[in-house]
Amino acid sequence: MSSLPPGSDPNAAGTIEFTCSGCGRSLKVPASAAGRKASCPQCYGVVQVPEASTVAAQPTSPPVTPFAPQPPAMQPAAWNAPPATPLSTFSPPASGAPALTPFAQPTPPHTAPAAGIHMSPRAEPGRETPTKKLFDRITQEIGKLYVGQDELVLGALVALFSSGHVLIESVPGLGKTLFVRTLGKVLGCQFGRIQFTADLMPSDITGAPIFDMKIQEFRFRPGPVFTQFLLADEINRAPAKTHAALLEIMQEYRVTIDGTSHVIERPFLVLATQNPIESEGTYNLPEAQLDRFMFKLVVDYPLEQQEAQILQMHSQQLDLNDRLKNDLQTITSPPEILQTIQDNAKVRIDPRLIDYINKIVRRTREWPQFHMGASPRAGLSLVQAARTLAAFAGRDYAVPDDVVQIALPALRHRVVLTAEAEVEGQKIDDLLTELIRSVEVPRI
Repeated sequence: MSSLPPGSDPNAAGTIEFTCSGCGRSLKVPASAAGRKASCPQCYGVVQVPEASTVAAQPTSPPVTPFAPQPPAMQPAAWNAPPATPLSTFSPPASGAPALTPFAQPTPPHTAPAAGIHMSPRAEPGRETPTKKLFDRITQEIGKLYVGQDELVLGALVALFSSGHVLIESVPGLGKTLFVRTLGKVLGCQFGRIQFTADLMPSDITGAPIFDMKIQEFRFRPGPVFTQFLLADEINRAPAKTHAALLEIMQEYRVTIDGTSHVIERPFLVLATQNPIESEGTYNLPEAQLDRFMFKLVVDYPLEQQEAQILQMHSQQLDLNDRLKNDLQTITSPPEILQTIQDNAKVRIDPRLIDYINKIVRRTREWPQFHMGASPRAGLSLVQAARTLAAFAGRDYAVPDDVVQIALPALRHRVVLTAEAEVEGQKIDDLLTELIRSVEVPRI
């Protein structure tokens, strides 16, 4: 298409030129896109195309590569679907304003990526590998005592076999303590619990030196963190100085007291909980603490049939310790878990999938509604968790669908809304869903 003559009407040539309401860039689209919605190549915002031009042409503006229309392939249930057809094919003038490629009406909300981790029914099925058999046996054994909450079970297992940790946001009474104790029994690991309060000190978590009267010397007394499955209950009720005690533990798996490092036995999984309703007497977790959690899982009430099954199973006033001992079998052991973690690291990640993950993480730092984006640790979490999710499905390679399943739990606690977005009441999950849709899914 040749450049428009000076002083000519852009609408007469079949184009509409207007200004993006988000970033102020001058944009140009075909006249057939009038009244439709399109994506801005500068700020990735969705704008309404006017019926006629609203700004003058700017032939001196540098050309911008059109932002490609995003197909329904972004959805976890149809990531390999054919791309959507754009409204029309339009090539901008060589010296014209940046072009805007229109796309079809936005996808309905019910087709957005799910807000929790789940095994996608559309992902390619794998073989009956040892990891898949182990995963199936673990989930089957947990189901004998713990009903429902599939997202919590799967998310905790993915984090465990990826050397990560989980932050759980839920109301009280959903069986989080029962789940951790059940998980410890089934996996043959030790269980520990810390009730976080406002007066909890760092030494109450890590332990501290005590004076031994017999030997007339100080010796280190390990704290409750020296376990394998740690339930940090209501972690946001403790101040920041107490949270700081967990930074070294969750990242380096050791505790340093008086210049001496004490190694924590692995596997080591922290399951921290916080109540989304009560805000009195709570403290916001520091960003450094939040970033050390692989996932943030939002756990809701069980389904009606599941809740009825809970009432039937746990209303007989039976001793929970006896049930854990008699009703459950130990499926695996810490050495086997560590070996499985090493095997999961061999799952193949295509370079195009690495690029897809990298684009998602980097775009969180450019998204206009986010004051702070995700760190490189978020990309590492996505890669490691995608490998584990693929191994649980019996595959020795990861696919984009694995990334889509874990994207929201891995990113929702690592981004911070701008003040304007908070005032407008925008939700992080909704914005992340829109962001994920804006990244083209690779064909692997």
